[in-house]
Amino acid sequence: MRNWTNDDRMMIACCNDGTRPVIFKIERIDIPETAEEEEWLAKQNFRNSADDAYTGEDLKWSVFMTENMKWTRVPKSSYISDERIEIVTDPHTDLWQRTYYHFRNDNAPVLQMETDEKYFSFIVKTDFTDSHHRFDQCGIVMYLDSENWLKASVEYENEEFQHLGSVVTNHGYSDWATTAIPANVKTMWYRFSRREDDYCIECSYDGENFSQMRVCHMWEGNGRIRFGIYACSPEESSFKAVFTDMKVTECAWKEHDGQQPDIE
Repeated sequence: MRNWTNDDRMMIACCNDGTRPVIFKIERIDIPETAEEEEWLAKQNFRNSADDAYTGEDLKWSVFMTENMKWTRVPKSSYISDERIEIVTDPHTDLWQRTYYHFRNDNAPVLQMETDEKYFSFIVKTDFTDSHHRFDQCGIVMYLDSENWLKASVEYENEEFQHLGSVVTNHGYSDWATTAIPANVKTMWYRFSRREDDYCIECSYDGENFSQMRVCHMWEGNGRIRFGIYACSPEESSFKAVFTDMKVTECAWKEHDGQQPDIE
């Protein structure tokens, strides 16, 4: 470090995390300048064992920043920061394919990031305090293309109840699994987990205790995927959906510990 800067105990370094430059200031603290510093240093233990080494595994997904997310259909109004995303829905926006209703709706705004990681979990908190009209909804999504996707959300129904549910669409046909919850619920957490081409969706009222909503297989979900958030208003309505506390972690959906897989 000598002669790199005006202070021999300090240097400046720069690297790139794949999205932006990062600048570090590195200082040596093992060269005391005063008697007080010398006394402090004598009491420190800077030795590290292999067990102390930080591998970065728990921050494997730390680059989950909003700049890594891309729109499929941009809403007319939105706000994005690293801590918070807001989507103001447009009327007559939705995701659905064929089943029962015999229509195809494919115009909801979707904000996602891409990965080829086979095992992970994505967590997000949704706030839909502003929802007020039938079918207003916001939640998580894995949108691969118009005929292969899944979503989970709370859909407003009326002043008494709303639908907590999930939709899985494989090869152009959607299904809907749902349960009624009180209309005064205005926030919901989701945890979306991947194990190769199988997926698990969970929900939570507090962000700590998650309950399983759905386990499913995605026929086109074995390779590189996109996942993230969405919001829409299928009828003549508009509301503000708020997304916070987003993070991606190691897969919380653990390998099954019961009956062993069949040999195929």
